[in-house]
Amino acid sequence: MPNNDDAQPRAKVRRQDRAVHDDTWIAELLSRAPIGYLATAHDGQPFINSNLFVYDPTRSAIYMHTARYGRTRDNVDSDARVCLSVSEMGRLLPAEEALGFSVEYSGATVFGAARVVDDPEEASYGLQLLLDKYFPHLRPGEHYRPIIAEELARTSVYRIDIEEWSGKRKVAAEDFPGAFSYPA
Repeated sequence: MPNNDDAQPRAKVRRQDRAVHDDTWIAELLSRAPIGYLATAHDGQPFINSNLFVYDPTRSAIYMHTARYGRTRDNVDSDARVCLSVSEMGRLLPAEEALGFSVEYSGATVFGAARVVDDPEEASYGLQLLLDKYFPHLRPGEHYRPIIAEELARTSVYRIDIEEWSGKRKVAAEDFPGAFSYPA
């Protein structure tokens, strides 16, 4: 018998034994995850892109940027509803049967509304947050020229206002037989 997932809230995790309801845990995962996968739609066609992003807990928002013009910009302009997913992979978990093989993981999904940031001050703020996340050891004015208006004119900075989020994880016992890390 098929599941009627359409009747479920969009942020509800189906496997409640793996759901994480701790907002602090979700915020920490969003803060350390290196890549986010942004889902947008246009005329009913879904699209997903990998993006660098930064979580801003002070504004309950995600900032990211893309080229000034392109599919992400067109999609967000036509439908602000977006979904962002991040994940971390843990150990691989072998089993005696193929269907029993598994993996440890942590993941978070964010639902919200995206918009292009038109205010130059907020766009600079969002870009600087991105620089601070990925290059924390470098400082504007000391290691590189601070963001200038001409650079802002060449990019689209997005703000995703978080409406809902959910977290999910699977962790096996430390002594799980045969568990190993995926080769880098």
